[in-house]
Parts: sequence; C-alpha cells; structure tokens
Amino acid sequence: MKLGLIGCGNIGQFLLQAINKDGMLPGGKIVSIYTRSEESGVQLAKEFETEAYQNIEALLLSDIDLVIEAATVEAAKEYAIKVLEGGKDLLLSSIGVMADSAFEEGIREVCTRNGVNIFLPSGAIGGLDILKSAKAVNGLETVSITTRKPPGALSKEVLDKETILFEGSAAEAIKLYPRNINVAIVLSLAGIGANNTKVKIIADPIAIKNSHLIEASGAFGKLKLEIENDPMPNNPKTSYLAALSVLAKLQNKDKFVQVG
Repeated sequence: MKLGLIGCGNIGQFLLQAINKDGMLPGGKIVSIYTRSEESGVQLAKEFETEAYQNIEALLLSDIDLVIEAATVEAAKEYAIKVLEGGKDLLLSSIGVMADSAFEEGIREVCTRNGVNIFLPSGAIGGLDILKSAKAVNGLETVSITTRKPPGALSKEVLDKETILFEGSAAEAIKLYPRNINVAIVLSLAGIGANNTKVKIIADPIAIKNSHLIEASGAFGKLKLEIENDPMPNNPKTSYLAALSVLAKLQNKDKFVQVG
C-alpha cells in the first residue's frame, strides 16, 4: 500500500518513523508527503526516503493508494474533499472537522459518488463499539465525556487550581478547542451526534496526563469508562494513543477479520 501524508507534525513524524523506518505496516510505505514548510518537507523526505510535494494537487497525482491527513482541523476542511474527489481513500486524523454537519454530508456524498472510503481512527478514547451497538437499535439515550488535561495543553493562561474551561455540547466544544477535543467528535459520530453529546473540559494543574471519562446510558444499560493517556513527548496537546490509533487503523484496514 502506497501512502500519501498531509501534515508532518508530531503524528505525521511518528507515522513516518513507525512505517518507513520501523516497518510496522508490512507492505506499506509513505511515499509522498506534503507539509506547509517546504524546508521541513525536504529534510523529512531525505530522512525517511520519501518524496516531498509543494502542494496537494501534486501529491494527489503521485502514485498513492490512500492519503493520511495528520495536520489540523483547518487543513482537513481545506483538503479532505479534494482528496476524495481525486479518487483516493482518506484516513482523517482531525476528526473535529466532522462536527460541521454540512461538511460531513458533503464527505458522504463524494464517497458515494466516487466509490472511495474515509477512515476515522478512534483517537484517544475507547468504548465506541458499545455505543455503536446500542445505537443500532436506537437504544442510546445519553452520552457525555469529561476531559481533564494539564493547563498547558488547553490554555496559555497560568492556572493554579482546577478550572472548568467549558461545559456544553460537542459541536460547541470543537469550535473553541479544535486541537484538543477530537475525542468528543468521534464519540458523537459513534453515538447520538455532536449536538446531543455533552462535553466538560477541565484544566487541572495537578494532572500530568490527559484523561477522559466517558459515560453513556440507554436500553443496553450504563457505560462508565475512564482512560488516562500519556501525551506525545513533544506536544502536550496530543495524546500518544491518538497517534497509535492512526497506525492501528492502517494495520487493520484490509484485514479479512475485523474485530469491533
């Protein structure tokens, strides 16, 4: 499988190392990359034996089977439909872009029309299989997520005590914290939608890791799941598990037996 990569920040460089250097995707390689920093692109292309392109159009014309977006919500909104219109499958890391219902509908329409696929990794959370199972028979009534992170991962403001920064819907949260709350959107996509998924974001100066408490209820019973994630070494705003989930999605994309 020949892969294109949009975005060469922490997650992008993790994937380049894991796939091109460490061989963690047998039969797969990132052969084309695009990053807005041309100088960085040239350096990474040399280090990871790939080809750097200066624009998305050129990347899409290269010999690739699937494009990985590992940039930002803004980049995802700008490039996702271009990738799918270009006849390429897309693995979307910045899932927060799907909070825009009109954009999501456009994505689904392009996929249907062009016969292409979009893959959404689970990110830094779990429990999605339970939500999807409950939703299958309209048995899901409430879903909420409480995210707790060190203040530096959420705000430039110095905080000396636990502070609730936000409480509301996932649709509202992603507008204010587009780089921090992808987890709420993937939760809403698996469950009852962004407007009905409740979100609480807490900055905690005592916290040294990112944690997520997921709660749901319905005809199936009740779910309560707490996850504590280590942040990526070079970026406290990104959970390491989010990067791992992208790699896992690639590793399992073509498996004959799918679990969950």
